[in-house]
Amino acid sequence: MSNSRLRSRRDAGGGAGAAGRDELVSRSLQSAEHCLGVQDFGTAYAHYLLVLSLAPELKDNVKETFQYTLFRWAEELDALNRIQDLLGCYEQALELFPDDEVICNSMGEHLFRMGFRDEAAGYFHKAVKLNPDFSDAKENFYRVANWLVERWHFIMLNDTKRNTIYNAAIQKAVCLGSRSVLDIGAGTGILSMFAKKAGAHSVYACELSKTMYELACDVVAANRMEAGIKLLHMKSLDIEIPKHIPERVSLVVTETVDAGLFGEGIVESLIHAWEHLLLQPKTKGESCNCEKYGKVIPASAVIFGMAVECAAIRRQHRVGIKDIAGIHLPTNVKFQSPAYSSVDAEETVEPYTTEKMSRVPGGYLALTECFEIMTVDFNNLQELKSLATKKPDKIGIPVIKEGILDAIMVWFVLQLDDEHSLSTSPSEETCWEQAVYPVQDLTDYWIKPGDHVMMEVSCQDCYLRIQSISVLDLECQMDVARSFTQNKDLLSLGNEAELCSALANLQTSKPDAVEQTCVLESTEIALLNNIPYHEGFKMAMSKVLSSLTPEKLYQTMDTLCQNEMSSGTGQSNTVQNILEPFYVLDVSEGFSILPLIAGTLGQVKPYSSVEKDQHRIALDLISEANHFPKETLEFWLRHVEDESAMLQRPKSDKLWSIIILDVIEPSGLIQQEIMEKAAISRCLLQSGGKIFPQYVLMFGLLVESQTLLEENAVQGTERTLGLNIAPFINQFQVPIRVFLDLSSLPCIPLSKPVELLRLDLMTPYLNTSKREVKVHICKSGRVTAIPFWYHMYLDEEIRLDTSSEASHWKQAAVVLDNPIQVEMGEELVLSVQHHKSNVSITVKQ
Repeated sequence: MSNSRLRSRRDAGGGAGAAGRDELVSRSLQSAEHCLGVQDFGTAYAHYLLVLSLAPELKDNVKETFQYTLFRWAEELDALNRIQDLLGCYEQALELFPDDEVICNSMGEHLFRMGFRDEAAGYFHKAVKLNPDFSDAKENFYRVANWLVERWHFIMLNDTKRNTIYNAAIQKAVCLGSRSVLDIGAGTGILSMFAKKAGAHSVYACELSKTMYELACDVVAANRMEAGIKLLHMKSLDIEIPKHIPERVSLVVTETVDAGLFGEGIVESLIHAWEHLLLQPKTKGESCNCEKYGKVIPASAVIFGMAVECAAIRRQHRVGIKDIAGIHLPTNVKFQSPAYSSVDAEETVEPYTTEKMSRVPGGYLALTECFEIMTVDFNNLQELKSLATKKPDKIGIPVIKEGILDAIMVWFVLQLDDEHSLSTSPSEETCWEQAVYPVQDLTDYWIKPGDHVMMEVSCQDCYLRIQSISVLDLECQMDVARSFTQNKDLLSLGNEAELCSALANLQTSKPDAVEQTCVLESTEIALLNNIPYHEGFKMAMSKVLSSLTPEKLYQTMDTLCQNEMSSGTGQSNTVQNILEPFYVLDVSEGFSILPLIAGTLGQVKPYSSVEKDQHRIALDLISEANHFPKETLEFWLRHVEDESAMLQRPKSDKLWSIIILDVIEPSGLIQQEIMEKAAISRCLLQSGGKIFPQYVLMFGLLVESQTLLEENAVQGTERTLGLNIAPFINQFQVPIRVFLDLSSLPCIPLSKPVELLRLDLMTPYLNTSKREVKVHICKSGRVTAIPFWYHMYLDEEIRLDTSSEASHWKQAAVVLDNPIQVEMGEELVLSVQHHKSNVSITVKQ
């Protein structure tokens, strides 16, 4: 590297010092380059730090080499688990290059891998701000933005009715004298600003999320209320008087309620608030100044439920088939979704899932009338305290319609005060989803009028729990609960015939039969229920293995002939005995029975990449029930030292016949690094071997959907009652919405489906990273979004559609920042770009 720019004056004292500095810089540069040559990245990094601290004017000259050195040294530190040193190096690098988007993005990636998502997102966001066209940073930011600022923030802020009612209740309370206010779980600070606008003297707001706290600070400042609202970055449970706020407040406002009401910890936070932060409540009959007493908005809530039949929920929470593509699922393996209500589990699991029931695919059927589950008074400390310790209430609800019992659907009415209320019912136009308690472990799910659905209801571990769901058949006048529990006393079966039947089963079953409860994600259960998926893979694998068999037989017979000639005997082992098996590797994400299906296709050695012990036990039991030889199935992660090296040869001298890759995430996006995995996989295939899927076609269409707009960004200031929130929270909007159901999405199609992209895993030269697609407009309207899905080709004839009714995949959509007005007969040109696993679709105008 030329040092001509370095000063060479050595005659004065200052000149001598500069000359010494120049000499040191020159030597350090040479040493750094030498260390790079021998891959001593740590020492090279130290030399570059010295150079840049002594000669900052060289930053531009050495920037790229410095970045390379930093990244390689960081990789080594990461491998050695020297986390503090790694973070220290990045902090030093960012002091030297504070506006370098590549270093910011790399720092974010390391933090994200360590689990520091909040901090990682900050670096990704900064990298995108520094360079809006930096694809890697954009993809990283989009993947964490959904976690940092959850999508319901946008939906709730766009809910004018919700905002208006909360504002009216807060305004009324402040006007009646509640002038000191604490907002618990402030989010963007909208409720705090309602209180300030209503005339509250003192407003305090606490928010635990660093991202949301900083967002609230910006929003409050933009609305010129920073002097009147004190924001605290902390949990309300940690607030102390007078350390954080000077005295007890007269009003707590909060919306820390989830679809199951209690899931965000409202009970715990209000117990603490009544004991430490609120003035004492006003007793009944008192009519003194409200400022002397404490109160909470919302004042109370009533929780309602309904038993429903819903095929979409059933498909995600119960495995409804006994045989999958020739694999029999034995009764001693019980699949269960995470949404179960066991309070005895080691870790607290949310005992429900959430759904927008008005939009659930295929709809739902009410099997009972709406019934009241419980009421809770948020202004009664003793009642709040008793909730967590109260014994479960037993409820019996008469069945009004015949059908399949799939779930208990739950919603609530939030009574903000005696005048204002909000309902989260599925029949309301609301931003809220409903809590869904899937029914599992019944021996018979069919119910009819005359039956009663029985359940136990409690509030334990801060969750509303609905458990021990069973069916009581009153027609038979017998207390026969048709629910399955592992430790049920035989006498509770209720009559002699059933008791005898149970005893007979006990006598004939194996006494040492192993039972395994296998907890699967709802997408994994939906996958097991996806019959076309498994039948398609079975057919495609069979075709590949059949095409490879003649060649293998020919090679084997040739070997046999040579052996016979050399031994001089006419005897040999059978072809079957010396045939090498076909090696099949399944690197699907999560639980997969494809290796077992492969095992039914002849002399195959299948390898599974499942990670969880309970999943391995379940696969072993299924394998045993299907009479596979003991060592048929191998768990590949036992053979590889680390997961990143999963794609390698089965043996030193062997290659794979089939490698199964997971190309599409259940959310509807392309899996990260899938093309890199495909490139490695191609090198590991035997001649004639295949990757599944062989290629994927991405399809999309143009739609008008106000729903997608409102779920993706806050629409102006009108919906937030004149408060300026949109520009700040919309920084966290992402162009792609995931986990969509196109079959039930409120939208108007404006074009027919078109092919947007081809991803070929077997013949990559057919891929293009960028293409333009002309789309013909079939209906006039405003293009607001481009939903997309995939056709996965296992071969030229066998295709899986990720938008089909049987699909376990959801769909995704690109939402446009600025909707485009189109007229029927026009054409729009879409620019489709594929970079790594990120697909961007923009409209050319």
